[in-house]
Amino acid sequence: MTDVTTSAPSRAHVTGGAFYRLVWKWHFLASLFVLPFMILLSITGGIYLYHNQIDERIYAQRLNVPVGETRLSYEQQIDAVKAAVGITRLRMVSIDDQPGRATRIEFNDAENVRSIAWVDPYAGAVLGVTPRDRLLMRMVKKFHGELLLGKTGTKFVELAAHWAIVMFITGLYLWWPRGQRGLRDAVSLPKGQGRAWWRETHLFTGFLAAILVLPILITGLPWTDVWGGGLSFVQKQTGQKSHSLRFGGRMPTSSTDTGTAIVIGDVFAIAKAEGLKAPYEVKPPRQADGAFWVRSAHVKRKEQTELVVDQYSGKVIKRIAFANNPVVSKAVSYGISFHEGKLYGPLNLIQNTLAAVLGVVLSVTGFVAWWKRRPAGSLGVPNAPDAALHPAMMVLIVALAMFLPLMGASLVVAIILDWLLFRRLGWFRATS
Repeated sequence: MTDVTTSAPSRAHVTGGAFYRLVWKWHFLASLFVLPFMILLSITGGIYLYHNQIDERIYAQRLNVPVGETRLSYEQQIDAVKAAVGITRLRMVSIDDQPGRATRIEFNDAENVRSIAWVDPYAGAVLGVTPRDRLLMRMVKKFHGELLLGKTGTKFVELAAHWAIVMFITGLYLWWPRGQRGLRDAVSLPKGQGRAWWRETHLFTGFLAAILVLPILITGLPWTDVWGGGLSFVQKQTGQKSHSLRFGGRMPTSSTDTGTAIVIGDVFAIAKAEGLKAPYEVKPPRQADGAFWVRSAHVKRKEQTELVVDQYSGKVIKRIAFANNPVVSKAVSYGISFHEGKLYGPLNLIQNTLAAVLGVVLSVTGFVAWWKRRPAGSLGVPNAPDAALHPAMMVLIVALAMFLPLMGASLVVAIILDWLLFRRLGWFRATS
């Protein structure tokens, strides 16, 4: 690997063509780790963009029902699930307020497995029950976010995202027109044959991917453990944390802990009367003095208002409008909506789909270009000078390491391993 210290005064700073080779080596080493993740995350992310459409296809018979004359109460529908599989904890009831659509009930079953049931609101039939983590799109989402490896997988995905940002930065430098290769050549469709065509295709795809994929990588960082956890801490300390109670927080309580509680149907009616737009999600209270929580699950973030409703009086205790959230919180939320392809309708979906395709093509062309270039029996690490970096580059590396802490930590580990082990074994070194 490349020495990034500046302690030896006899070593010259890298400039010109030597610096290009040095960046190429960094790009290559980052890609060794990133590309397998890039192709997996591009495929799973591209699939999950269409999770609603796929669910409609797979679970059509659970989601759609014949329209009847009268609807059963939500309590009757919940009782149907209790009779079918048992409920130890009722978590959420969701409706989209359209005729012919099933009621979605989330609960813990008799064996305490978090599950989803779909109920015909007219006939009361339980149309299907599936453990939440065995839903196909849920599995795709978990693979995309954690490789089905829990917290360990999440760290690997985050580390790959951090290094992918470095890969794109170095890749843009390598793509930048220089010498006899002008701007028109750089933005033109790939030409040539064989290895040259694969290299040009990789450069051209990388340029497009940097425009479309980098924003997706950055807007996905708030979901991560380390970067996202750090952002959450900063938001909390600066008063920029979201007021939403969707994923937890201190819930207001009802005015009393005795009396006759309102029913879920009343809560949906209150939400509609308060101007919330369908579809709706409601969480029932778990304690005698608890309150109902209901929100609009509308695709537009600005419509996702939440209400806390007194379970006895039906009074709205708290209203949490998206517009009242702090600036940073709203920016993060809009970023997540963009990441999911929902921020500005079909155009956002098409844009992110193209980004997913580019991620796959970038990975494949990068692999083939490397395979065709590498000497037999070698990794084919680009030849680069073993010299000190310019102080400005050191500042950039430190800044990136601070902005992307997992990348910074892994870089330190890699430098130590290079010094203690890799140099002695001859690993990751150019052969010519």
